[in-house]
Amino acid sequence: MSGLFIIAHEPLASALKLAAQHCFPEAATSLQALDVGSRQSPEEVEAQARILLQLAQDEDARGEVLILTDVFGATPCNTVQRLADGQRVKVITGVNLPMLWRALNYSAETLDTLITRAV
Repeated sequence: MSGLFIIAHEPLASALKLAAQHCFPEAATSLQALDVGSRQSPEEVEAQARILLQLAQDEDARGEVLILTDVFGATPCNTVQRLADGQRVKVITGVNLPMLWRALNYSAETLDTLITRAV
């Protein structure tokens, strides 16, 4: 099962996780979510994201993680782009609820297959 991690501007990540837990309670337990507040420093965000990325990687025997973020070029996306370098991680921007639900439905697939099914 590929790990899933949402990082977005506050409160989007936690709201999406709550919606996922409502519809897919068994699959959403392994979903990691990080809300980025307007007063957080990039260093603080990166430290929190690093921990949650590791938790997401631990969910999958292959260490593969799909990271969903809200806005390309903003702090959440820039943070995970730095963390994804050299990892078995893919980042998709423009996260929305249908995208998350599809990712949860196909999370047992390999990362490359999951990406084609999630978007």
